[in-house]
Amino acid sequence: MCDTLVALGHVTADGAVVFAKNSDREPDEAQVLEVIPGATHAPGSSVKCTYIEIPQVERTYTVLLSRPFWMWGAEMGANEHGVVIGNEAVFTRIPYEKQPGLTGMDLLRLALERAQTAEEALWVIVRLLETYGQGGNCGFRHPFYYHNSFLIADPKEAWVLETAGRHWVAERVRDVRTISNALSIHKAWDLASEDVVRFALDRGWCKRREDFDFAACYSDWLFTRFGDGRGRQTCTLDALHQARGKIGVSTLMTALRKHNVSRGNPWRPDRGLMGADVCMHAAFGPIRRSQSVASLIAHLKPGRFTFWATATSAPCTSIFKPFWLDSGLPEMGPLPRGEYDPESIFWRHELLHREILRDYPTRIKVIEGEREALETHFLAEVERLAEASPDERYHFSQHCLEQSNETEQHWLEAVRRLPIQDPPAWHYAIYWRGLNRMDRMPIEMK
Repeated sequence: MCDTLVALGHVTADGAVVFAKNSDREPDEAQVLEVIPGATHAPGSSVKCTYIEIPQVERTYTVLLSRPFWMWGAEMGANEHGVVIGNEAVFTRIPYEKQPGLTGMDLLRLALERAQTAEEALWVIVRLLETYGQGGNCGFRHPFYYHNSFLIADPKEAWVLETAGRHWVAERVRDVRTISNALSIHKAWDLASEDVVRFALDRGWCKRREDFDFAACYSDWLFTRFGDGRGRQTCTLDALHQARGKIGVSTLMTALRKHNVSRGNPWRPDRGLMGADVCMHAAFGPIRRSQSVASLIAHLKPGRFTFWATATSAPCTSIFKPFWLDSGLPEMGPLPRGEYDPESIFWRHELLHREILRDYPTRIKVIEGEREALETHFLAEVERLAEASPDERYHFSQHCLEQSNETEQHWLEAVRRLPIQDPPAWHYAIYWRGLNRMDRMPIEMK
């Protein structure tokens, strides 16, 4: 489960295209934030993706990726030309190809490595899709198969691409657009695969060509309904519409932290059965297995691309830090794996995240004010560094990362000193207690 947002320059505060995504996966499926340099490849060479090898292109571009640690492909990312992409799991009537193939994450990374514009990235994906299909297990501890939608942007435009097997439709974004875990293109689109309508007619999913609706015809009702992607998409789209003309990076930070379904006052993560929150919190039960494990925001001005990433789980408990592709990433410790490592930025933050879960209504208040103040300071400094050298920006990224780590350590000590006032429901505590043991976390959910 994920949510991805974009706003074009004519509706943002400063004329830049802005893009954001929460990557929702299994709660201990650590995500890697990394830069892969561009390269020239010999004729006839190939590239090994998550499961299969395909022919490599002559030239690949430098990319910033946020990817599950065990995958070759990425959940979200950007390239040196300012192309950014986020993908979403969508559930369709087309049978899933369970044999090894290209995953949606592979398609995303391949497009970033090979495209200079959003529309070019779209065509990279659909040509690979039509050649190889999409398939293979996309789950970490639990097998998970799905099709994919993509939100693709560059400093000038954006596209939504939605797929069902090897069938697809694409819509050019007019101003603001969001996608979630449900097909959202209906009767109007700008591009489509040749047989997308005929395929649905032949199977009786609609009676006449004039009645064809891609989302209505191709959606799987059960998983689409219980994933609650349409509810989350409505929430994120409302957030962008309400801020129209004033949309900026801070707008997207707020949107990615939204807990949009009432579960009491104050909101708490141990209530609710479905994955109905943009800031997703995993819980007991088959429907709430997803956790927002990483978040990414892109601010795209022609020739000047700034990226904000948490590299950690639960944006409501995390700090967004600024990064630039041309200056590279500061040292972020060892690559995380599927269990606790105190040297990893992802797992170090998990101590804080999971301590807050022991009494969320009380403990989240410890960090909220300072979190917003620190990000406001970072935002102001990034604006000041607009014309700074790559070396200056690298050192500022490093400073922000170090300050964030120190702040989170302070928060961890502060929340641990607080007595538990409002413990979570017993089934929620049992769920996280089991995860803590599996992940070898030095914490106990009581």
